[in-house]
Amino acid sequence: MKNIFKYAAIAVKGACMGAADVIPGVSGGTIAFIMGIYDEFVGSLASINAEAVKLMAAGRLKDFWRHINGNFLLSLFIGIGLSVISLAGLMQYFLANQPIRTWAFFFGLITASSIFILRGIPSWKPKDIAFLAAGAVLGVVVCTLSPTETPDGLWFIFLSGAIAVCAMILPGISGSFILLILGKYEYIMRCISQLTAGENVGHNILTLCIFAAGAAVGLLSFSRFLHWLLSRYNKETLIVLAGFIIGSLVKVWPWSNTGYSSLENPQTGSAVLFAAAGFLLVTIIEAAGKWAAKNKVTKEG
Repeated sequence: MKNIFKYAAIAVKGACMGAADVIPGVSGGTIAFIMGIYDEFVGSLASINAEAVKLMAAGRLKDFWRHINGNFLLSLFIGIGLSVISLAGLMQYFLANQPIRTWAFFFGLITASSIFILRGIPSWKPKDIAFLAAGAVLGVVVCTLSPTETPDGLWFIFLSGAIAVCAMILPGISGSFILLILGKYEYIMRCISQLTAGENVGHNILTLCIFAAGAAVGLLSFSRFLHWLLSRYNKETLIVLAGFIIGSLVKVWPWSNTGYSSLENPQTGSAVLFAAAGFLLVTIIEAAGKWAAKNKVTKEG
């Protein structure tokens, strides 16, 4: 009974991560840190290695499951999955019926995320400014040159899953933000929403399975490279990422896909409020993260 409550609590924490992963600009990794499971989450993913493959190949399934901390990962991903499925339809509704306010909310979220990444970088030097500028230019170029409509082919869905899932282990960056850049955020949300409503079941199941397969490959391969990059060039990597996020704001500018300018649109006032709300949400989450980190250090001391 004790274990049931333990893993139910982990599933709830996974649901909180899933909710964050649906919202561009809110990092599921940050939520995991606030919930006190980030280290175990990353460590469990890292344990899916050659030793784990050997145990599975030898038929030692119990040892394999124990090696990868299977109960923890299963509970966590059940929570994440249920949360994403529940919220996908809601996000699809807001994007279809309140696009300017929704994109303004995203704009505030992502702006705050980039600011907090920059605030966490110590001792700035002239070369760091160059890295920031390079990241910003890269973000603008990627977002302005990439088409609004990207391919819906399964190969691109697989690639999107592989790239987006890596944001789960990056500080301050969400997988949904990566999907926005790739032009697949609305598409994936629509597939999840339609599947839960029983529409286009075959197509949506295939699409989401391919996306999940890409995510699995991303976690097992790209994540290791990102870990190496962050361990060897942590400061430079974070600065370039922050610059990329800043440059990528052109992708989520609320009026970029409408026929109005921000000055003549009657929703401008409410859009500003929604952007402020998004900014405030990230600020609260970051404050909670700092409190959790401080509390952890105090307990360990």
